[in-house]
Amino acid sequence: MSRILVTGGGGFLGSWLCEKLLEQGNEVICADNFYTGSKRNIYHLLADPRFELIRHDVTFPLYVEVDEIYNLACPASPIHYQKNPAQTVKTCVHGAINMLGLAKRTGAKILQSSTSEVYGDPEVHPQVEEYWGNVNPIGIRSCYDEGKRCAETLFNCYRMETNMPVKIVRIFNTYGPRMHPNDGRVVSNFILQALQNEDITIYGDGSQTRSFCYRDDLVDGLIRMMNTPDDVTGPINIGNPGEFTILQLAELVIKLTDSKSKLIKMPLPADDPKQRKPDITKAKKLLNWEPTTPLEEGLKKTIEYFDKLLAEDPEFCRR
Repeated sequence: MSRILVTGGGGFLGSWLCEKLLEQGNEVICADNFYTGSKRNIYHLLADPRFELIRHDVTFPLYVEVDEIYNLACPASPIHYQKNPAQTVKTCVHGAINMLGLAKRTGAKILQSSTSEVYGDPEVHPQVEEYWGNVNPIGIRSCYDEGKRCAETLFNCYRMETNMPVKIVRIFNTYGPRMHPNDGRVVSNFILQALQNEDITIYGDGSQTRSFCYRDDLVDGLIRMMNTPDDVTGPINIGNPGEFTILQLAELVIKLTDSKSKLIKMPLPADDPKQRKPDITKAKKLLNWEPTTPLEEGLKKTIEYFDKLLAEDPEFCRR
């Protein structure tokens, strides 16, 4: 049994990670300031004596005794991280500094949840870890893109200077139950619009591509990365290499929801990537990992979640 800290543990991915780590017999401390996370995601864990919830902002130091740290704290959707861009950078950078300091003091292994956004609007396809990216440092997405890139630099600096056991994963588009209904991500947007027979908004002509990884597969990848030998640092891509156009996704959601929604097209936002597909060669080799959930299967589970959420708490879906 390990004592494990999950920052951002009240969020979409963080809550599933907390749940899985508890199932494996660990003690879990969930730290979250609930800027984008939700207590509803972890209500069912509060009765477990091995689970502890701390309301905390990672831009401030945290003093706990732990064996492992998963640093997931940061708004991950454009709507949320662009709302307060300076704070997003602080969360990425100060959060990394504070969690690395905690790991150094306690001797804990620490994993940084980085992002495919470090590749920007890529000129290499699929994206390999060696690619340095094509990022606009002063664009509307730069608070997140550059914040995460700087966090990777900090993790690597600590590794070089102190030989700390750090891990870096680059997470590609992930979806599933507990996504925030108003985070502006394409999967949640399309599903909610389709369930309510509203027009489905496609930005651009719909030919831009994304690769969608179901939450169970992603969480499994994070845990496998944490459990690698100390000399496996990364960064390692964690995502589903299945590539779909946004138009294909919209049509599939309409089909699965039996919706009457129509497709409408809007201008493509600035710096929006045209392609997104991970090369997971390293994940297969070093983690013995690859996703197993087909997109249609994962979408059915996600649609079921949002359908229930709309029935039980329509106000939450409108906020």
